[in-house]
Amino acid sequence: MTDYPLTGGCNCGAVRFEVTEPLVYAYYCHCTRCQRRSGTGAAPGAIPAPGSFKITAGEDSLRAWSAGDGFDKQFCSACGSHVLASDPAGSGMVSIRMGAFDGDPGIRPTARHFTNYAAVWEPIPEGDELEHFPESRAEGN
Repeated sequence: MTDYPLTGGCNCGAVRFEVTEPLVYAYYCHCTRCQRRSGTGAAPGAIPAPGSFKITAGEDSLRAWSAGDGFDKQFCSACGSHVLASDPAGSGMVSIRMGAFDGDPGIRPTARHFTNYAAVWEPIPEGDELEHFPESRAEGN
């Protein structure tokens, strides 16, 4: 059983956060933006319930990069750790990078987004039981 609040942060500890309710969705993103940002074939993210996520320390250390579409990528200005992505429209929706949690977040990815862009050097496992979306799940693909 997962204890709440869930806690996490960046690599150097400047940025800290907590989640007070169970996470509602987790996924792997295979888009080229996430590949370049993370240096991996896919970036795992988790969506918290509305209103259950808050930065508890180091908000002034967070910097954001906006590519002009999609969520803004927020990272620690001291160590460069990518902590989360946030909706630039101000909805409050965030996606927390699963590697930023201190312990087991109590959820596992159930889908793969942007599979059309999966890295050729790290193919998607054949027969995995995750739901596959060629583009973004939000786009209904």
